[in-house]
Amino acid sequence: MLHIFKNERKISILFFIILTIDILVKLNLDPFPYRYISKPPLVLLLSLYYYYNNNEKRKRKKLWVILALCSFLLGDIFVINHTNIIFLSVSLLLFALAKVFLSLRLSHISDFNVIKLIPFSIILFVYTVFIVSFLFNSLGDFFAPALLSFFISLLLIQFAFLRRGVVNRVSYSYVFLGIIFYKFSEAMMAIKTFKMDLPMQDILIMLFYGISIYLIFFGIVKEHKN
Repeated sequence: MLHIFKNERKISILFFIILTIDILVKLNLDPFPYRYISKPPLVLLLSLYYYYNNNEKRKRKKLWVILALCSFLLGDIFVINHTNIIFLSVSLLLFALAKVFLSLRLSHISDFNVIKLIPFSIILFVYTVFIVSFLFNSLGDFFAPALLSFFISLLLIQFAFLRRGVVNRVSYSYVFLGIIFYKFSEAMMAIKTFKMDLPMQDILIMLFYGISIYLIFFGIVKEHKN
């Protein structure tokens, strides 16, 4: 049975089957109790895949990944009932923690070209300011937590960008693309929750989120230093 968790192809197929089931549950059934059954297996499956396949040499890096996975798992559970202000607040905190732990895992000590980072950082900053400005009048008491969450995402994607040339190309591409998908999912979820409905929002938010965590954690497992 355990050999399944070492097979990337089988785990990938199983992951996207579970993701499809969760999206169908989200579209057709009540959140309680069905999504509390259909959603957690996504992160649990990634956790098992990471546990059996990671090649981390530093225990601290493994700890950051485990803490990120735990935070995503709990955040997924709380955000299901996002219409409840307490559950929404806790989910924002948990997802922010997950991004902090990922940032710690992706950070590295290496020389990098600051000049190349500046244009990229400006684009991300403008994007973040645009989203926050668009939501400003609707955030209310959630303005500060939402602003903090978006800027932690900004920090995370910069750490992912700085891995270029330090780690192998496959790992870099997986993680970087995964975080881009996460940014789209996060922005759509914020607009849906605080501002207005979007076309196909229930499908796209979960699809982008599922793809993002798949790419991020598979990319971490594939990491090798150049």
